Amino acid sequence: MKREAMDNSEESYISCLSDDCLLSIVSKLESESDRNAFGLTCKNWFKVRNVARKSVVFHFSYNPKVYKEHAQCLAKILARSPYLKLISLAGLTELPDSALYEVGSSGTSLMSLSLYCCFGITDDGLAQVSFRCPNLVIVELYRCINITDVGLESLSQGCHDLKSLNIGYCTAISDRGISSVFRNCRNISALIISYCRGVSGVGFRGCPSALSYLEAESCSLSPEGMLDIVSGGGLEYLNLYNLKSSAGLDSLGRVSSLTKLRFLNLRMCRYLTDDSVVAIASSCPLIEEWSLAVCHGVHLPGWSAIGLYSNKLRILHVNRCRNLCDQGLQALKDGCMRLEVLHINGCGKITNTGLALFSIARPSVKRVMDEAMSIGPPIEDLFRL
Repeated sequence: MKREAMDNSEESYISCLSDDCLLSIVSKLESESDRNAFGLTCKNWFKVRNVARKSVVFHFSYNPKVYKEHAQCLAKILARSPYLKLISLAGLTELPDSALYEVGSSGTSLMSLSLYCCFGITDDGLAQVSFRCPNLVIVELYRCINITDVGLESLSQGCHDLKSLNIGYCTAISDRGISSVFRNCRNISALIISYCRGVSGVGFRGCPSALSYLEAESCSLSPEGMLDIVSGGGLEYLNLYNLKSSAGLDSLGRVSSLTKLRFLNLRMCRYLTDDSVVAIASSCPLIEEWSLAVCHGVHLPGWSAIGLYSNKLRILHVNRCRNLCDQGLQALKDGCMRLEVLHINGCGKITNTGLALFSIARPSVKRVMDEAMSIGPPIEDLFRL
């Protein structure tokens, strides 16, 4: 009887705790498992746990059964969690527009939304979220193939504070949609348009100086588009991996106007010439990492310019460059005094003697055989609150 009276007394004390007190307690719990255990104590604590929830993340899975389970419980979870800051619905390939109604219930608190590979989402669904969640700063629409310029216009008109946007593989996007983003979101700093084949670059005209990170892998950019892409002048990271030149000409010399540039990926840019390399090396003194892998158009004048001007270069990628010879490697050896890592393999004109002389003269430079596809800071850092 004494034990039972004690238990009743403890329950009485617990029931007297206010919701504000309980919210303070749950905010101090460090692990997700502890927060979930808190919510299983009783109905009121379950309610408080949901109110305190700041993020809902569905991790990417290749299991259709898992996708189905996620989709079934999504609406219930979102309805119970009205103050979410981050929602990630990665991989829910069949998620319909109607599912985004509950996403909008987070309203002004929602700051980050990932619809990674949500093939079923259309402009209508995106417009709904944009209207109800005006404080979004991070949006990922990677492979949302039904999003068009209309959807981007809705997003930019509703979310003026947008800073990071991923529309990679959104093949229905054109320069019109890009232009609307820059017109309405002047603080945007990171943009991914990789494989958006309908973008020529002219939509970047008048882009803000806040834009510091751009990925445009396998895009078909015109000479005029390249000029507009660099018009903001604030880019520190530029990825033009496998650039498709719509005019069949080298327009990469325009990159030389980016005096703040620190990371430059020109891997597989087959139209690149020595003239552009000389212009970039002599005008972009802050470059720390530069990929010229599989750039067969770079000859001795280009390598000599890098050795002469790229005084802050730490990492250089020259894998499979057919026209890098011993003389070019010597130019890199004699210059680039801050070089730490050289990614080099498959360069047919480099002899064993040339490599040996480089290693003897620059023993602190690490030679790496691996060929890196991406360079610079992790992309995840740009899409994290």
